[in-house]
Amino acid sequence: MTSTAITGERLYLCPFTESDITADYIRWLNDPEVLRFSNQRFRHHDEESCLAYLRTFADSDNLFLAIRLCDDKRLIGTMTAYVSSQHGTADMGLLIGERGLWGQGFGLEAWNLLLDYLLRNRKLRKITAGTLRCNVGMARIMERSGMRLEAVRSQQEMVDGEPQDVRYYAKF
Repeated sequence: MTSTAITGERLYLCPFTESDITADYIRWLNDPEVLRFSNQRFRHHDEESCLAYLRTFADSDNLFLAIRLCDDKRLIGTMTAYVSSQHGTADMGLLIGERGLWGQGFGLEAWNLLLDYLLRNRKLRKITAGTLRCNVGMARIMERSGMRLEAVRSQQEMVDGEPQDVRYYAKF
């Protein structure tokens, strides 16, 4: 786990801690719109489930990061990186929980910060991520970050009763 902040222009990434498990955070995880494209939408989240998830990152190479605004230090989302040091790879995930901040480039800024950190500082050779075809915003973030479409699993998951492709992206 990184113990230092990864700082950008408008936000910074730092380790997610128990003190970040607030009512607002739990509300994001139970908001059907926030989790519309995540398989987490099928679970109910509470303080105990959040603590249990946080504990899975202890003593591992994986990262669970808080996304905070530089100006007021407010938590606006989270990121994960599941790292395989043996293979030199990581699989990234992103959640911007504060809906009022959607569409303002915070997701792309956070994505680029972590992507750059993993490639340069952790010296990983390949970063991957996946999203549903219907999650246009997430696909746009991956493409704008320089990731390339690597594979498609046709009609893999259901969203709103419709089968959706899962698109996998990578950057070396």
